Amino acid sequence: MTIFNGTAMNFQQLRIVRETVRQRFNLTEASNALFTSQSGASKHIRDLEDELGVELFERRGKRLLGLTTAGGTLLETIERILLDAENLKRSAHQLANRDQGRLAIATTHTQARYSLPPVIARFKESFPKVHLELHQCSPGEIVSLLRAGTVDIGIATEAVNEDGASFVRFPFHHWHHSIVVPDDHPLTRIAPLTLEAVADYPVVTYHEGFTGRASIDQAFEKAALAADVVLTALDADVIKTYVELGLGIGIIASLAYHPDRDRGLTLLSGESLFPRNTAYLALRRGHFLHAFAYEFLRLCSAALNEETVQQALAGR
Repeated sequence: MTIFNGTAMNFQQLRIVRETVRQRFNLTEASNALFTSQSGASKHIRDLEDELGVELFERRGKRLLGLTTAGGTLLETIERILLDAENLKRSAHQLANRDQGRLAIATTHTQARYSLPPVIARFKESFPKVHLELHQCSPGEIVSLLRAGTVDIGIATEAVNEDGASFVRFPFHHWHHSIVVPDDHPLTRIAPLTLEAVADYPVVTYHEGFTGRASIDQAFEKAALAADVVLTALDADVIKTYVELGLGIGIIASLAYHPDRDRGLTLLSGESLFPRNTAYLALRRGHFLHAFAYEFLRLCSAALNEETVQQALAGR
């Protein structure tokens, strides 16, 4: 319970306000998400508004339309109070269980499939009692999960670097796109490989917004060329499958190719054709991290330790 101007507020009231905003002011959806009744949620909001002396929501009859000016101002404080309360519970849990708990990571398929396996294997050796949750999703979904506090760490090339006020980010690794073709493809006999030569063939590559697709498009645009993209996918393994079927040449992240696993296909370096990409580790400012989360970050990048990360989170 929180005291405000001599009155008492409970956390459920604050949670209902926060969830109502997250559910785009649909009180039914907010009530369902918090396992309470709509009438109860509405009463909680009214009670809180009475205690604060301001209306938080614009209304038309019983329908909520949006936040009032006061509601928009106070929402940040509500979010901070709830985050502090959640961090308090996590901190107490860590004191009681330093080597066990939950670590939730949101990342793209490319990072989950090709970059993270050795890191996760080493982490589980050190922390076998930690329950590791790996959420594979789009870059935009990673940002949403970080903002909501659903995950502890986000890993992606796109999106996580867009909100410096909410997140801090650290380089995980650098990577390039390359061309993947059948072993006997004509491009294997062109040296040096050029974008003009690549543009002569239909292309199979990533969906827009995934795995550095924007940098591929920018490279062709800069060279005044139009790539004939005939098929897009989220997954490099899918792209390679359709290259094998003869639909076109593939443009994939170089780390998604393995000569033993991808027999019959040849990888042609794209370092001179496409710009370098960087995958980032992203954290939400104010989000509590267990001690083992700092160890996971250190396994991802030797330059990171608890002091370095905490200083970045504090803006120092």
